[in-house]
Amino acid sequence: MIARMATNPLPQFPPGFLWGVSTSAHQIEGAAGERAPSVWDAFTAEPGHVKDGSTAAVACDHYHRYPEDVELLAELGVDAYRFSVSWPRVNSPGGLDFYDRLVDALCAVGVRPVPTLFHWDLPVELDWMDRDTAERFATYAGTVAERLGDRVTKWITLNEPAEHTLLGHALGAHAPGGRLLFDALPVAHHQLLAHGLAVRALRAAGAGDIGIANSHGPTWAASSRAEDVAAADFYDLLLNRLFADPVLLGRYPEGIEALMPGDVEADLKVIGEPLDWYGINYYQPTRVGAPEGTEIEFGGLRLPAELPFTVHELEGYPVTDFGWPVVPEALTELLTGFRERYGDRLPPVVITENGCSYDGIDDQERITFLDGHVRALHRASEQGVDVRGYFVWSLLDNFEWAEGYARRFGLVHVDFDTLERTPKASYRWLRDALRTRR
Repeated sequence: MIARMATNPLPQFPPGFLWGVSTSAHQIEGAAGERAPSVWDAFTAEPGHVKDGSTAAVACDHYHRYPEDVELLAELGVDAYRFSVSWPRVNSPGGLDFYDRLVDALCAVGVRPVPTLFHWDLPVELDWMDRDTAERFATYAGTVAERLGDRVTKWITLNEPAEHTLLGHALGAHAPGGRLLFDALPVAHHQLLAHGLAVRALRAAGAGDIGIANSHGPTWAASSRAEDVAAADFYDLLLNRLFADPVLLGRYPEGIEALMPGDVEADLKVIGEPLDWYGINYYQPTRVGAPEGTEIEFGGLRLPAELPFTVHELEGYPVTDFGWPVVPEALTELLTGFRERYGDRLPPVVITENGCSYDGIDDQERITFLDGHVRALHRASEQGVDVRGYFVWSLLDNFEWAEGYARRFGLVHVDFDTLERTPKASYRWLRDALRTRR
């Protein structure tokens, strides 16, 4: 059944609230032959890693068609565009020239450029298991800031280090394909260290208004049984607190610090560098229970293994074409929970990603999804959370990692044979909603 288009005006947020859309370099740029390779190029070259066997060699060809995409942004009427800078492209001759052109084009139409410095496309010769990668990232961050910092006034260090650790290094579902399970914890630590070092490098280059884009969602226990509650708490630790606590509190959750490499106490002083704002990517809550099996000890907890939790289906909610439950009220719960947990250590919050996968150009379901989540965000604001922005994922249909081109998150439909762009009903809805707020 097609959902009815939301017609009520969107709620009013405080002055200066930032409306934007997001993309990432590997998912849309294409032009793979015009840059150095990344771990994702190597991963997708191996059969079986991507469901439809595709690669991002061309993707949306944003690298060559960015003027058309900037026109779409201008027509949409957003305040800001969150894109990512490809580290492998910057390592290539003339690689920063593309981002120079993109930033100039955005500024020319009054759209604020908001670059993310790492969105999973690590140069193929590097490895997050190595501490040196964090140092190299800081050098790279400073290079980008020196080139673009005269026009870029808002920065993001990393995107979703939790997913990159879990899917890319622990479970092998994403690049680089590691199956290290809990031995992947150094990847988490080195990414967080890279974040802190990059904050320092950005500030040294004169940059300000710096944040991170961490993914978060409420964790709900499958039942009130003690083992389900413990498993849910452990899952929440791994996917939420492991990446938020060091950044916001300057410490790891209890029991984790001893598992991390190097001089962790000194590193935490770097990781906890004060931020101007905190970015949250939100998609769904997770229902978690304990599986049957032998026990392991991890982080001071005794839980079943191989993985000490099971993710259960969340019943009673509509789902996207990806099968993800649509639960806008969980966004309010997440944000008010963050305010309660972190108090005055939580800086202003920006939703750096929120979106859904639906097929079709008349995508009324996406309109209902976005409308519901904006209202949920507003309820969090009414309850005292300092929210400063909302970025839709995504401007364009794109290469959706291990799903290939089967999942469509865009406000704009892309024909991957012709590369023709067609704005969807959700694009027109957001354009019209933003026009009423000017």
